[in-house]
Formats: sequence, structure tokens, C-alpha cells
Amino acid sequence: MKRRALLRSFGGLGTLLLAGCDRLSSSEWFPKVLEAGEQTSRSVQHLLTPRTAMAQEFTEADLSPQFRSNGTAMPQSAEYVALAKNSFVDWRLTIDGLVEKPQQFSLAELRAMKSRTQITRHDCVEGWSAIGKWKGVPLGDLLALAKPKATARFAVFHCADPMDDEGKDFYYESIDMLDAYHPQTILAYDLNDKTLPIQNGAPIRLRVERQLGYKHAKYVHRVELVESFGKIAGGNGGYWEDNGYQWYAGI
Repeated sequence: MKRRALLRSFGGLGTLLLAGCDRLSSSEWFPKVLEAGEQTSRSVQHLLTPRTAMAQEFTEADLSPQFRSNGTAMPQSAEYVALAKNSFVDWRLTIDGLVEKPQQFSLAELRAMKSRTQITRHDCVEGWSAIGKWKGVPLGDLLALAKPKATARFAVFHCADPMDDEGKDFYYESIDMLDAYHPQTILAYDLNDKTLPIQNGAPIRLRVERQLGYKHAKYVHRVELVESFGKIAGGNGGYWEDNGYQWYAGI
């Protein structure tokens, strides 16, 4: 069995357990079992795929006819709507938290930096996949400018996508520093040689190619480096993780 298929089987098992065990999930002992399984899955992934392992890349002949939008297609926060009307000229990406030199970048500044282009497959937990051509700035290059502190363990991506009617609960995601520095981890601003559409996450979205689709946060406006998730939203490292999904979604 190929390594990628083997890792997918671990993730699929975890999804089945979460989907069919509501009563068990509310118990004191079963979540600990799931957490242990997640840690085992992550350990197996790191064992089978070295730090520099790359997700499969494709050719333009493999591009999907359409890269569908999933989840929110247009954030309804007043701030985002105003930025979108002005083609994101006033938008800024903030990098802060456990860094020596907090940074801010305009979209134009990001586009002027060294870029990476990659054609990869997006695998969604809903069962669909699509191959797209992404262009953006490597996250590792931005972190190098911000100079992470030794205590930084995770990168948290704060998004402009409100998940409640009051606009207090916003989508967020996170990855560890190993994935943050992976060469295929980019903040993408183009899709298929065109400016990233709003429905696909404009002005930038995270591409972390060795993980499932819900980790690829859209509408990113802030990257916060943290030591733990304890003080962030539900404390589990992501919006869907706060609602029962596994934090580690490697494939």
C-alpha cells in the first residue's frame, strides 16, 4: 500500500469513529482514546514521510475543469465587504504572536516577493477532490522576516469568515511549525493563473498540501504564532476541531 493511501486510511478511521460515536464522545474516557489515536496517526505519518517529503504535484493537463468553492463563498463581515469592494488595496496580512519582529504586508507587497507555483490535489472530507494550480508566497519566507521565538510551536490562521450571526466567532485554523516551514506551504493569491476568486478565499488562502481540505484556511488576514491553543476560541486549534474534527489531518 502506498504511504499516502495508508495515511488516508488512518484519517478515515478517525472520521468514522467521530461520526458514529456521539455518546462515547461525551464520555470522559473515549475522547482520550481518540486523542491517543490522533497522536499515533501523526507519529506514523512522521515516521513514513520525512520532513522534506512533498505532496504529489501534477501537470496543467491534469487541472480540474472547475475548482469548486466549499463553505463560505462571501464573508459577510462589514470590514471584509469594504475591502473586497476596493480590490483589497487596503487589506493587510499581520504576522505576530511569539515573534521578535511583528510584520504587516499589503497584497501588493506579497505579490512582489519570491513566489512558488504548484499544481496539487485538494482532498475534502466531504468526499470530493480537485486539482488546481496555486501561486503564492512561501509561509516560511514570511516567518523568516518575523523571526519566531523559540517557544513558538504552532501557526494560527485567523480568517475574515464569521461563523455566527453576531460576527463574534470567526473561522480559524492552525498547523505546527514543521508544516509551516514545509516548501509547499504557501499563502496563495492566484488560482489557475488568475487572481484568487472570493469564493475560493481571496485575497489569500493557506495551502498546506499534505493535509485535508479543512486545514486550508480561506480569507486569512493574520498569522499568530503561539505555544498552545489554550486561549484561542475553543482551544482545539481550529473551528472544525472545536466541533469534533481531528486537529491533525495529514494524508
